[in-house]
Amino acid sequence: MPTYTLDATCRRFGNVVLGGSPLRLFRLGAAGVRVIDALADGAELPAGHEPLTNRLLDAGVIHPAVAEPVTYCWDDVTVVVPSLGGGLPVGDLPPCVVLVDDGSQPPLRADGHVRLVRRDRTGGPAAARGDGLRLVTTPLVAFVDADVRLPQGWWRPLLAHFDDPAVAAVAPRVRSSVGEGVVARYDRRRSPLDLGELPARVAPNTRVSYVPSAALLCRVSAVQSVGGFDAALRFGEDVDLVWRMVAAGWRVRYEPASVVEHPPRPDLPAMVRQRAGYGSAAAPLADRHPGALAPVIISPWSALVVGLVVIRRPITALAVAGATGLALRRKLTDVPAAESWRLVVRGHAGAFTQMAAAGRRVWWPLLVVLSLVSRRARLALVASFLLRPGWRRRDVVETVVIGGVDDAAYGWGVWRGMARGGQWAPLRPRLSGWPPRAGR
Repeated sequence: MPTYTLDATCRRFGNVVLGGSPLRLFRLGAAGVRVIDALADGAELPAGHEPLTNRLLDAGVIHPAVAEPVTYCWDDVTVVVPSLGGGLPVGDLPPCVVLVDDGSQPPLRADGHVRLVRRDRTGGPAAARGDGLRLVTTPLVAFVDADVRLPQGWWRPLLAHFDDPAVAAVAPRVRSSVGEGVVARYDRRRSPLDLGELPARVAPNTRVSYVPSAALLCRVSAVQSVGGFDAALRFGEDVDLVWRMVAAGWRVRYEPASVVEHPPRPDLPAMVRQRAGYGSAAAPLADRHPGALAPVIISPWSALVVGLVVIRRPITALAVAGATGLALRRKLTDVPAAESWRLVVRGHAGAFTQMAAAGRRVWWPLLVVLSLVSRRARLALVASFLLRPGWRRRDVVETVVIGGVDDAAYGWGVWRGMARGGQWAPLRPRLSGWPPRAGR
């Protein structure tokens, strides 16, 4: 029988459970209370638990506990490596490996146990992975970049997730290797490939909305059912694949119990090129997945509070925030008053954090233009770059300078991609109300 762990966001008040990403509220009946009691105690789940545990799982309230794989073993996996001038990943590889030479000059060579596929012209990682996938005969495939380091047994926590037939893909944590210099230190702490130490479901508009294909273990039938990687995308092809699998009803998991390493960018220009490339994927992704790439997702009331603060109406902003707290309190009568107010404070504070992130990453070119004629726009621009997480005295250069370059490069890539495709959706915020109740 599968076992689960509660997400860090999960909070329980009698028969009411709050948690997940985005935050969901469950009001449970007697049978549901027995299930949540068993989950909290690590006890055996009662018969008939599946409908509720599936809803909790898909809401991100619970996560599968790491266990030994049952359905598949390492011999059921083929590793596909797209490479342009590189070689094979260092570390623990299965017997079946396909190396796709994406037009390298001179051509790559491979050992006898590795199947080599040669592309005459460089087509990008998505096209190379597609060529490799066509040669896979095992039920599972791991797409791994050539420069990734794979520790012994990295695959075991990932493989266990495929005991669930609804799981299409699982990604490990991708940490940046330890390196010399300020860029390497910054990448170690804030790499866009490193999605943190907490497990998560992967879906648009959630805490972990994507996983990189630097290392990604997939069910072959799931990848084939959605048409594989889109070869037209040079960046964001992994995000697109994951979102198509989720839209098709598959589950995708992030499992940080498995950790692999990826080298950091060697210098600042290389980091700028990488981040701008990532940003350039925003427009085509927004075109393919409407509503999945909003820079800000906040309630209308939080948007009003932020707007009132920007126009220097703090008393009115406090009054609106207080009114939303009273309204939520009336709605959540079975939740302690302190918890209702905590949700209100976190919601409005999160709105400011989101707006600052959007200002320094996506909206900054617009703010730069407006700052020529508006003092408020200048203040908003400066504040968005200064309101970054992780401030510490010893890393001011990393946080402000390197972090500012990181955000600016990403934003430049976003605007460049929008100009090319005529798609401006990555700029538009999205308004959402209180998370819907998930039922009993």
